[in-house]
Amino acid sequence: MSTEMTDTPHYSETLEIEGMTCASCVGRVEKALKSVEGVESAHVNLATEKAVIYAHQPLDRATLIKAVEKAGYEVEALQPIELTIEGMSCASCVGRVEKALKSVEGVESAHVNLATEKATIQASSSVTRDSLIQAVTKAGFEAKSVHQTTESFQDKKNIELEKLKKDLILSVLLTLPVFILEMGSHLIPAFHTFMMDNIGQQNSWLMQFFLTTVALIFPGRRFFKKGIPSLFRLAPDMNSLVAVGTLAAYLYSVVATFFPSVLPQGTVNVYYEAAAVIIKAKAKGRTSLAIQHLVGMQPKVARIQLNNQVIEVPIAEVQTGTIVEIRPGERIPVDGEVIHGQSFIDESMITGEPMPVEKTIGSTVVGGTINQSGSLNIKATSVGSSSVLSQIIRMVEQAQGSKLPIQALVDKITMWFVPVVMGLSLLTFLTWFIFGPEPALTFSLVNAVAVLIIACPCAMGLATPTSIMVGTGRGAEMGVLFRKGEALQLLKETKVVAVDKTGTLTEGKPVLTDLHVLEGFEYNAVLSLMAAVESKSEHPIARAIVQAAIDKELILSPIADFKSVTGYGIEAKVSEHLVHIGADRYMEKLSLNPNVFSQFSDRLGEEGKTPLYVAIDQKLAAIIAVADPIKESTFAAIEALHQLGLKVAMITGDNRHTAQAIAKKLGIDEVIAEVLPEGKIEAVKKLKNQYGKLAYVGDGINDAPALAEADIGLAIGTGTDVAIEAADVVLMSGNLKGVPNAIALSKATITNIRENLFWAFVYNAALIPIAAGVLYPQFGLLLSPVFAAGAMALSSIFVLGNALRLKRFKAPLAII
Repeated sequence: MSTEMTDTPHYSETLEIEGMTCASCVGRVEKALKSVEGVESAHVNLATEKAVIYAHQPLDRATLIKAVEKAGYEVEALQPIELTIEGMSCASCVGRVEKALKSVEGVESAHVNLATEKATIQASSSVTRDSLIQAVTKAGFEAKSVHQTTESFQDKKNIELEKLKKDLILSVLLTLPVFILEMGSHLIPAFHTFMMDNIGQQNSWLMQFFLTTVALIFPGRRFFKKGIPSLFRLAPDMNSLVAVGTLAAYLYSVVATFFPSVLPQGTVNVYYEAAAVIIKAKAKGRTSLAIQHLVGMQPKVARIQLNNQVIEVPIAEVQTGTIVEIRPGERIPVDGEVIHGQSFIDESMITGEPMPVEKTIGSTVVGGTINQSGSLNIKATSVGSSSVLSQIIRMVEQAQGSKLPIQALVDKITMWFVPVVMGLSLLTFLTWFIFGPEPALTFSLVNAVAVLIIACPCAMGLATPTSIMVGTGRGAEMGVLFRKGEALQLLKETKVVAVDKTGTLTEGKPVLTDLHVLEGFEYNAVLSLMAAVESKSEHPIARAIVQAAIDKELILSPIADFKSVTGYGIEAKVSEHLVHIGADRYMEKLSLNPNVFSQFSDRLGEEGKTPLYVAIDQKLAAIIAVADPIKESTFAAIEALHQLGLKVAMITGDNRHTAQAIAKKLGIDEVIAEVLPEGKIEAVKKLKNQYGKLAYVGDGINDAPALAEADIGLAIGTGTDVAIEAADVVLMSGNLKGVPNAIALSKATITNIRENLFWAFVYNAALIPIAAGVLYPQFGLLLSPVFAAGAMALSSIFVLGNALRLKRFKAPLAII
């Protein structure tokens, strides 16, 4: 009894189980969960469809889910919840919001992005938005549900930016005279003489007092409103550093101005310029423009047909099935199908390809793309949040809000950064006050304030998310959509790229690639006869031959006496001509010698193509080959991957001879052929063990298991199908060139992040000691709070500017 009491499991996990129908289901689920290493007990309730698992150590939720799924049941996915967070100013704020959210029972994970000001929470269905909002409010921040559209969020950010601009202008107008009055006197002796003779020191101080007070009350009040309450909650943030540093400099100056007798002899100085310039340095706006370009592609109105009239309506009122009219030069308002007209449409915003695409009746069009020459009528097929553009925006937002593994260390440091800086500031004050030269109070105050001001957790907090935002945004412009931000880091570590053949390396449908006729026969006549015979067959080879004839606008004559000869080929009569089509053995059976085509058959064999022969009226007429042609872009893409130092492997269900021929032609390093769909997972595992981190490229449907098994899955999109759940990255153009482009962008983004982090950490590590006065004993140098404020602002500006360089990233391969 006592053993059970002391051995009570401390950890529990709750899963919501779907698919249970009886008590035996309960038993099977419990047995599956108990088989997981570390699980002490599992209790499954059929009525509530919940399983509660207990253990002595934290459990891996993914392992538990896998065990349940292996038993034949499904686990309800964690509920994703998005909140907009207001009031964050630095990385330590991010840590506190995440900690508050994770403290809510049922929350599995919480990721907060300082740049996008959004929190993404994975939680069980029992967790309510209100409980999360309450937790954030208790931590001293404001949270709201993301019910508003991206446009209204952007409008809100624009209003905030305008307000910040006005505050910045006001603070410049107020602080510039203060800076000139005080620092000008120190730097230019003639100016000091002029001031003393014409204004006087006391009057100068009174003018500085008035201007600085106005600066603190109006543009500076935002820092006190947020920073002071954070101090009382014992959770100081960047606003707290600014508020304390500013108040210290300001109050000391007020005493020196109005009550100079209170201060020790030789310490009567004012630091209004420090207080004012510190506020100016922080009165700057921050806004996310990464997806604004995408949002701007959404037309506000649509021209629809209603009751035999054409009227303009807001885009939100367009419903599925509505007939929409599009004129030349207009953006397509919704996804749809062309029912009337013909035009060329610029789809570069979706695919990254600059060449316009022809659209005729039956073609699909995507909202946000640009109609060029003709007028179109389309029937709306996807509107609102289900449209392609909305899905793209959602993907980009999710990627921008995610955290990379590299961020874990940063989060741990920034959580403690502000309290440590405040402690260092206090230590600096005491050290100078006790051991410093006279006037000790002045030295103590100036150096303590400088330490508070120069410390910049903003730079550390912005280092990763800003690069992710710009990198994923640039990727979207290139037709590379990162569904998960983590893929940005994992792609950089890729050692081998495995590709599916059909539809990835090749066009995905057989075409007539070769047709050589003997003397006495005419090319189009032979093709017409062949196509007429093959028109009765549904075989892919037959369809390719028929399509070749259609492309040449040849007339297909009626056929008679069609016969299929099993294992050999087919025959039929076409316009009184007897036509035989089949393999070499069929020609030999007809007493015809196919060796006259040996030169061509040998070449086709080397290319991995199987030759077929055509006989007309008992005479050998032609040799043909039907194959799935390699995409033109594939050659350059494979070469670019090799230049990036990567191995390339092909996984295909095709026969080994054909696969080897294609691999030789493309310079592919390794071939795994004759693989069944379920065998692709084992092939991926084998390559991962052999080479390391693996990226798999497939079409996102048949290749879903392999995409999921790979370290990074890249799905070749079709330009419209973007909801590919198994992939980490979607290549919208359907072009393999997107793979080296995505990898190159990953390398550039991670390099950019490392540069930002290096600067942010080195900046703080180097300048905080200088601000504390370590150079004074040997060199007599001190860092003024004014210059500390400027340096602090520059650190954030550097990080933001460096991240924005990614906007100019040039893809190694142009998508054309």
